[in-house]
Amino acid sequence: MRLRFLGTGTSFGVPVVGCGCRVCTSSDPRNQRTRHGLLLESDGRRLLVDTPPELRLQLVAAGADDIDAVYITHQHADHVHGVDDLRVFTVGRDRRLPVYVPAEYAAEMRDRFPYIWGPTAAATPGTTIPELEMIPFVDREILEPAGFELTPIGFPHGPIQSYGFCTGDLAVVVDAKRIPDSAWSLLEGVEVLVINALWFGSPHPTHFNVEEAVEAALRLGARRTFLTHLTHRLDHEDLSNRLPEGIEPAWDGLVVEI
Repeated sequence: MRLRFLGTGTSFGVPVVGCGCRVCTSSDPRNQRTRHGLLLESDGRRLLVDTPPELRLQLVAAGADDIDAVYITHQHADHVHGVDDLRVFTVGRDRRLPVYVPAEYAAEMRDRFPYIWGPTAAATPGTTIPELEMIPFVDREILEPAGFELTPIGFPHGPIQSYGFCTGDLAVVVDAKRIPDSAWSLLEGVEVLVINALWFGSPHPTHFNVEEAVEAALRLGARRTFLTHLTHRLDHEDLSNRLPEGIEPAWDGLVVEI
């Protein structure tokens, strides 16, 4: 299985609009972070995780000419507002692209994108809309999107849940503030861990900071851990030098073989 980081930034992205800090003005391309997105690839199958606002640019950069299924972690704008970019994968095709959505957000997604999922959704003659099949799921329900056996895991994200997952030797913890007691046994011993980390120092009410993410990673004991959802407070090289062995920052375009 191949894991490709499409986007590794927070909801603001990096560089942040109007910011002149040293990370936002850095010439290191690893400090340029679009919003969160992942691509899993195996035997010619592709599973897209989230549809951020920069999705079209991310997929072009990745050379992804097709997608077999989509997994949505939660309904926040930086994770779903690129959903229209899925249209290219359904135009002129005799299929509906499966999009797995947490059941508690299904109604909100239909309301937010009625032209795709509303009761009267239909393309005006001569135009197109994304032909997407919404498949609601619940916590710990075993799924098989694009043939990947995947277990969704809900993580507290402020007042809501964000759904990371385990599949094979990979665990993904997206937009989490803590790992529930019941989830540790599902995550321990994975080969590769992806976990969100905003910055060093002050805690955030809905996300791990770097120290919290490192503490969780060390407890889980993955062979390799990649920090993502990084803010402009974190310079890639500086962060790399401050992390324990086996833990490293991800960057847009990074590919990991699992």
